[in-house]
Amino acid sequence: MTRGNLILLLVVVAVGLAVAAGASILHNGLSARATPTAMEAMIARNVRHLAIPANARNEHNPIAASDETLKGARAHFADHCASCHANDGSGDTMYGKGLYPKPPNLRLEDTQKLSDGELFWIIENGVRFTGMPAFGGSAHSQEDSWKLVLFIRYLPQLTMEDRVEMERENPKGPHEHEEDQEEQDFLRGEPVQQKAAPEHHH
Repeated sequence: MTRGNLILLLVVVAVGLAVAAGASILHNGLSARATPTAMEAMIARNVRHLAIPANARNEHNPIAASDETLKGARAHFADHCASCHANDGSGDTMYGKGLYPKPPNLRLEDTQKLSDGELFWIIENGVRFTGMPAFGGSAHSQEDSWKLVLFIRYLPQLTMEDRVEMERENPKGPHEHEEDQEEQDFLRGEPVQQKAAPEHHH
């Protein structure tokens, strides 16, 4: 095949893909509820790999795993990460389901096979065009990021006791804070105020 024919073939393939993508958008829209195609997922994985500098990929976690370190990382994950990733790392949350692309299941091979350096870089720098924010340069320290790398490695062995502890660490909304306050008032023997029944207008 001549060079000219090869270029023509590549142009035809590129135009065909663009037409197919355009037809899909016109037919299905750009809903964040959609599931990325296998090709989109493959392209995204490769782009993410290329986006991480080679020297960052080769970094090793300077923090050793211990019960105390994992306990702190578990609490940090529950407070900062679980709203999108879920306590068990599955990504099966209200926010996670509404993102495009969906958060990956952190327990599976696609994430677990990443190097420590890659996981650290993603936590620190985020992933463009996704819901994954960059935590580097904030109150969240590099040490916190390395501890989260340890916890991500631990996720496939997460126990029921871990999950119960994490639920205590998850951020709470106003309604849950109100319930906690009522429980504390009750335990102190203080009278619990009855909530007024909602008025119904006809």
